[in-house]
Amino acid sequence: MLAALDHRTADKVPIDFGGHRSSGIAALAYPKLRKALGLPPRTVRVYDPVQQLAVIDDDVLDRFQVDTIELGRGFALDDKDWAAWTLPDGTPCQMPAWVPLERQEKQWVIRSASGRVLARMPDGAIYFEQCYWPYAEHDDLDRLEEALTENMWCGVQSPPGPLTAGPDGLQRLADGARKLRQRTNRAIIGLFGGNLLEIGQYLYRNDNFFMLLAGNPSRAHEFLDRLLALHMANLERFLGAVGPSIDIIMFGDDLGMQNGPQMSPAMYREFFKPRHAKMWRRAKELANVKVQLHCCGGVRPLLNDLIEAGLDAINPVQISCAGMEPRNLKQDFGDRLTFWGGGCDTRYILSHATPAEIHDHVRAQISVLSPGGGFVFQQVHNILADVPPQNIIAMLDAANDHCK
Repeated sequence: MLAALDHRTADKVPIDFGGHRSSGIAALAYPKLRKALGLPPRTVRVYDPVQQLAVIDDDVLDRFQVDTIELGRGFALDDKDWAAWTLPDGTPCQMPAWVPLERQEKQWVIRSASGRVLARMPDGAIYFEQCYWPYAEHDDLDRLEEALTENMWCGVQSPPGPLTAGPDGLQRLADGARKLRQRTNRAIIGLFGGNLLEIGQYLYRNDNFFMLLAGNPSRAHEFLDRLLALHMANLERFLGAVGPSIDIIMFGDDLGMQNGPQMSPAMYREFFKPRHAKMWRRAKELANVKVQLHCCGGVRPLLNDLIEAGLDAINPVQISCAGMEPRNLKQDFGDRLTFWGGGCDTRYILSHATPAEIHDHVRAQISVLSPGGGFVFQQVHNILADVPPQNIIAMLDAANDHCK
């Protein structure tokens, strides 16, 4: 993994499966995968309640020679950290005990600590959806920290979650990270976040935040400055605790759509690039880490700016989007940026193709993206609930067969 991130040819193409919240598998699909692999059944633990993602057990990681693990796997190791729940198809599972799931008429809801309903999952749905935006009607920047707890994406925590809260929280965070480092030789990914555009969307709602950026830029800068100050303070604490134990720090900001970026390059440079650069530069000053950005969509027009801001790796390399053709990406940016993803199209191929077609597709993607390093194999985003297990096996086996 480290060789690939340094643009060196390694002994094998590194594989990420479940190393972060956009490379995993839906909880509904996970038991079927275990069964298809001939592995004993285990109670599914849903570590990400919003996206309904499963904790991937060590026997599955070993079977597919996976090279990554999320920092959160060093926490919530006791049964008391989990509570019984049921997946939409009736499969028993466990959710983090601290997530306040509540049954209402024909739906599940999640409330904030204040009692406000943040997210809903109606019967028949398989994910939670945001239903409250604290700044949709009026923003109060003096209460920004409170607003961050009053939206689904920031308010519903995955492990370590509140296990590292309180006066001794940073020490517990450091201890858990150190113990994980001692028991694994996989690359550890620390999920930080540091979202800028997306948190604006989480708080104001997408339409309102776009109008703020375009129509009231001074207010948008004030909001982003205050948000950045919170991120920078959190970054100091986070890497102060886990910096010696992790290899990659992961930031997030979905900047793209199917047909290109959500904003012009000029708007990215005005509002987001300087703030990304400040966070990413500071992360590398605080720890010996590589900076990865989870960034969906067709973001080719922004890649030079992201690289200049200090980005080492981009994920998930959404190859079905405009401008994201792998051969051209590798040719134009492959010596400066690691493509963490793009190994298998999930929009159509993984769900609908045959195992043989998936095998050929994966081999072709790796042949283009892997030469000279700078590539980590991962399917484009999470494996969704309807993907046949034989297709998942074909994809990951093809990645390993390529190495052989």
